[in-house]
This record gives sequence, structure tokens and C-alpha cells, in this order.
Amino acid sequence: MKLNELKPDPGARKKRRRVGCGPGSGLGKTSGRGNKGAGQHSASEFDERFEGGQMPLYRRIPKRGFNNVNRVEYAVVNLDRLADLETDSITVELLREKGLVRKGMRVKVLGNGEVGKALTVTAHAFTKSARDKIEKAGGRAEVIA
Repeated sequence: MKLNELKPDPGARKKRRRVGCGPGSGLGKTSGRGNKGAGQHSASEFDERFEGGQMPLYRRIPKRGFNNVNRVEYAVVNLDRLADLETDSITVELLREKGLVRKGMRVKVLGNGEVGKALTVTAHAFTKSARDKIEKAGGRAEVIA
């Protein structure tokens, strides 16, 4: 076996289709595109939503709702989950380390559960009941601007 004798397996390589090369090629004149119509032009590919002139599905289906581009999404944490942590100072970074919230999300503390000790909680938002319960236990609720 020599490098100059290497050849691909039979049938592994196919000859390129040469369209528009006369009637003998089998794809002369109209080049296999048929006669007349939009399909014979070079830019014949339609939008994938096009349904041949029929009213397309995306226009037949009723549109409902509204997506507010200014919506702020919060990862919520309840007070009972905060009370289970062994520390007195709770920050967003600590909650991320413990796996309670995902990275990049703002944190909102909800008032479900009780706090048995004085906690200093730093988060982006608090419900009124959560703030009251933290302060009643002798702690502080600090809002991140």
C-alpha cells in the first residue's frame, strides 16, 4: 500500500449533479425545476410558516396574555428554611452556597414559618409578615437596593 494508491471505497463518493448542462444531462433547460411558478427561481424557498396561501397556523390561533418586559423575577425563601440555617447572619451569597436559590436571581423572603432566634437577613425583598416576624424575634431585615 502506497500513499498515492489510496482511494475511497466504491460508492463512498457521489458525482456532483450538474444542472443546466444541455438536454443530454437529463437536467437541461429548466434544470429539474419544472415549468413556471415560484419554484423555478433561485430564491424559491418559502418561509417555514408559509402554507401555500392558506391562513397560517400562527395567525389562526387566538393570541392571549401579555408579557411584561419590566417584570422582576424573585427566588422565594420561607422563614422556616432560614431558621434551619446554623448562622445568625443570612445573606444572598449564603443562600446560593446552601442551594436555596439559583445564581443570578433576586431573593424575596416570605413569612411562612417561625423564627426562634434573632437573625440579620439581607435580601432584595421581604413580605410584610416576614419583616414583622424577623423584627419581633429581635432581628433585622435589610433590603439590598
